[in-house]
Amino acid sequence: MFTPIEAQTEHSRNRIAWWQYLLLAALILIILPLCLDAFRLNLVGKYLTYAFVALGLVLCWGCGGILSLGQGVFFGLGGYCMAMFLKLEASNPEATAIQSTPGIPDFMDWNQLTELPWFWQPFHSLSFTLLAVIAVPMLFAFIIGLAMFTRRVGGVYFAIITQAIAAILSILIIGQQGYTGGVNGITDLRTFLTWDIRSESAQTLLYFVNAALLLACLFIALYIKNCKLGRLLVAMREKEDRVRFSGYNVANFKIFIFCIAAAFSAIGGAMFTLQVGFMSPSFVGIVPSIEMVIFCAVGGRLSLLGAIYGTLVVNLAKTTFSESFPELWLFAMGALFIGVVLAFPDGLAGLYQSYIHPWLSRFRQRQPVALELIEPAPPSSEPTDIEERRNVSA
Repeated sequence: MFTPIEAQTEHSRNRIAWWQYLLLAALILIILPLCLDAFRLNLVGKYLTYAFVALGLVLCWGCGGILSLGQGVFFGLGGYCMAMFLKLEASNPEATAIQSTPGIPDFMDWNQLTELPWFWQPFHSLSFTLLAVIAVPMLFAFIIGLAMFTRRVGGVYFAIITQAIAAILSILIIGQQGYTGGVNGITDLRTFLTWDIRSESAQTLLYFVNAALLLACLFIALYIKNCKLGRLLVAMREKEDRVRFSGYNVANFKIFIFCIAAAFSAIGGAMFTLQVGFMSPSFVGIVPSIEMVIFCAVGGRLSLLGAIYGTLVVNLAKTTFSESFPELWLFAMGALFIGVVLAFPDGLAGLYQSYIHPWLSRFRQRQPVALELIEPAPPSSEPTDIEERRNVSA
């Protein structure tokens, strides 16, 4: 049970938290679309696709203590699944009549393939594609997690292994040029169910779809973080052996949250493909995976809102610096990461909790809390001891 002061503090904290989520929704659904042109809005939409990865990292790394340096793998798998559907739609026999083998993607024809590979065939179906966007990365994450967590591989070793997996998959995609498009990736994606996704109206609509999906994933992550599973993840992060000795199967919890993070990343990758119009192995390797970790670290690896804001801030800085000082951007990224580790290890969310939130709490306190919460007892009609002694002496 809360005391009156604790109940009032808890109610104020919850009210401020909900206002923060409403402010984020207003920012990405109302303010940014009204203030930005179609090109800049599409750019922000691309930034928000990375925020899906950052949300998964908050659950996986911030809550569970599982640092994955290979989230670009799941981002790329989701993007490639969507790109395969879009490429098949763009490679109908009429559009590819000049090829040696009409009806297959152009890069397959260039590499002298004469028929569509068997694993491309199901991606003619939109229903299968939407299912594969989630299922393929989650299945891959399940295999990795089952192999690693059941053997109690974690910490730095797990981070290095995921980094190696990202490098291997990137090399594999580049090497299988006839099936994946190679280093160029899958490009020239124009339509989605005969709907031109390159027009400004389509880009704007896709932005709102992307923002709505991000908010949905945000509230799913918020539910996971605040439920019993979230508390168990934090306990595993702090004292994994104690949780294991309490009777919980730690490996299963780690596998589950790792698969959820993979699903979030895959949704971001699919929306990236729709908004940008291509997918390449440059989003699967080590460098993009580390950048995604930086997005989460700058925003705050313990904060869901901080991860989204950190993604927006870092990508905005990246665009600004790369336009003005392209040769200095990598140094700026390294300095930013060092600054986060040394100056504010809890990211932007930590700065907010330390400085801005206390000030807001004092500002929103409209009336002082009463010092006495129990009303004084009414005056008694019975005589006091002094009055009795006076009566006796009289």
